[in-house]
Amino acid sequence: MDVQAKLRILADAAKYDASCASSGSKRARVEGGIGNTTGVGICHSYTPDGRCVSLLKLLLTNYCIYDCSYCVNRISSDTPRARFTPEEVAFLTVEFYKRNYIEGLFLSSGIIQSPDYTMEQMARVASLLRTEHKFGGYVHLKAVPGASEELMLQAGRFADRLSANIELARDNDLAQLAPAKSHGAIEKSMQQIAHGILEAKDKTMRSGKAPQFAPAGQSTQFIVGATNATDADLLGKSSALYRRYGLRRAYYSAFSPIPHADPALPLKKIPLVREHRLYQADWLMRFYGFTAEELTTVVDRNLALDKDPKLAWALRHREFYPVDVNKAGRAALRRVPGFGVRTVTRILQIRRYRALSLGDLGKLKCAVNRAKFFVVTSDHNPSALQIDGVKLPERVVPQVRQLSLFEAAETARSGEL
Repeated sequence: MDVQAKLRILADAAKYDASCASSGSKRARVEGGIGNTTGVGICHSYTPDGRCVSLLKLLLTNYCIYDCSYCVNRISSDTPRARFTPEEVAFLTVEFYKRNYIEGLFLSSGIIQSPDYTMEQMARVASLLRTEHKFGGYVHLKAVPGASEELMLQAGRFADRLSANIELARDNDLAQLAPAKSHGAIEKSMQQIAHGILEAKDKTMRSGKAPQFAPAGQSTQFIVGATNATDADLLGKSSALYRRYGLRRAYYSAFSPIPHADPALPLKKIPLVREHRLYQADWLMRFYGFTAEELTTVVDRNLALDKDPKLAWALRHREFYPVDVNKAGRAALRRVPGFGVRTVTRILQIRRYRALSLGDLGKLKCAVNRAKFFVVTSDHNPSALQIDGVKLPERVVPQVRQLSLFEAAETARSGEL
């Protein structure tokens, strides 16, 4: 099979892996080399100046000795097979880069022969790019659970990011659908990567040189909806992984039915809005101070699909609001629907010199139409039962007091009051 035919098969087979966007790596171009990383993102991500950057996304091979029920490349699948050599992947990466199609490489693989052999082949790709082609662009390698620590460390010396996919949130689900895998083996690989990153940082502090091991950190990916695991299970597991192994981020991929799948798997595609809500919840855990436990409830273990997780939390905790933007601390302001991290930082800076009004919040480009029901400003107090500057009639005040201010506004607009 020629390289073009392989590329057609193995580029398409890589589309199921979502964890290919990245940031945080800075690698200067070596003398006489090509490419560099700027630390602003890869794979159709957008930089702060609006520039779109992308990467070549491939599988080394879609042959696999495992029989994971949810994977189109499992050993029992009848999908067309192909395999690149490390030299071919390195050649393609450099040629695509020279033609300005890509700025980096994302490489995953099915398991061939053994985890050690597969990891060795992938590490060789990165080694060829760095040493022979002097490639300074972004390289993301999939870490193969079960591979030796020596091979994992070798891969990390050449790659900008490593990622070991946890895949399913519950170990018993993994045992049922992917019996050759286990959370223990996957987390052991994560631990090896985490130790390599910490050791590199320690050496950096002592020598002053740039870290030489996976400078963009590590990530993982969950399959959403392949089992009956709830959003609480997914968020709880991702929170634990962030805490234990210092992951840069977790990715969530909605399960899509595959040909000749296991009868235990769902027959319908999972709504993409569920994937979107999980990303929003993950963002709240990483940057807004929310915990996994408070984003869902004991009764409903899944996130609401009709509203974002922060708004859903606000409506469940009406006693927390309204928040005074001129007095509240950073943590409280971050829990206001419509306020982002940057907005909160700007509010804290500006209020040192003047009291903020509702109009000032509008100038900060935050979602004022949402936030105004949850904040007090110098000229606005939703506790006075005013909606859009109009005081509500006395006859509806008792009814409105039983609602959140946000819900009252929606009800008023619909003409039900």
